[in-house]
Amino acid sequence: MSLSLGFSPCPNDTFVFHALVHGLVGGPAFDPPVYADIDVLNTRALAGDLDVTKVSYAVLPSLGEYVLLGSGGALGRGCGPLVLTKEPTTKESLRGATVAVPGERTTAYLLLRLWDPGFADVVVLPFDRIMPAVLAGDVDAGLVIHESRFTYPSYGLHRVADLGDWWEAETGLPIPLGAIVAKRSLPAEEIEAAIRRSVEHAWAHPEQSRDYVLAHSQELAPDVVDAHIALYVNEFTRDLGDEGRRAVEELAKRAAALTS
Repeated sequence: MSLSLGFSPCPNDTFVFHALVHGLVGGPAFDPPVYADIDVLNTRALAGDLDVTKVSYAVLPSLGEYVLLGSGGALGRGCGPLVLTKEPTTKESLRGATVAVPGERTTAYLLLRLWDPGFADVVVLPFDRIMPAVLAGDVDAGLVIHESRFTYPSYGLHRVADLGDWWEAETGLPIPLGAIVAKRSLPAEEIEAAIRRSVEHAWAHPEQSRDYVLAHSQELAPDVVDAHIALYVNEFTRDLGDEGRRAVEELAKRAAALTS
């Protein structure tokens, strides 16, 4: 029986999973993948309707039906979400402002709540609509993820904060962004090993995934695609390791304190 699999169409995910979904590294059989925005994948995981999927670390404590895999996710340094505005401003000036976010269950929004300048209103938008909304003046600020950290200068927007830098200064740990989880009823070690082989294959043969990655990259320039992969696919993607797991535990602890 083949397994259902969900991940985003972003370059880091398609790069990581190319070899797996094309049968180049062995392991369990998978159905054609579900490509979806991270907030959609969070919703589907909460409903338990995908066997293996990418999710935000922010929802991990709510996914009792799933186990965290040590390979394939997005965790690192210098890769956090950004708070952007149309004009230069400060954190203090954002108190009472309206901010657009890519989902209320995303790790980015959790980090924003931990950083907390006191926004008065939150508007949820697909991540690719946030910068246009800030530029148009529809919102006072935007919380951006993915390749937006490379492209926001072309919109003439200004960075108020890098929440990854803030997190690293606060904790000394890398920032956990997106996790890969599998249902507890499945052979997690076998799936994890197959994903790790897929990561290693992608690094060893980057030209094999090139067309696949570009086809799903929403018309991003090739140099932006390359920068995206270089930033988000790192040693923690191959294996979370002890430091990565400490970062995951710290994020969960701070998230719990928000609601206690």
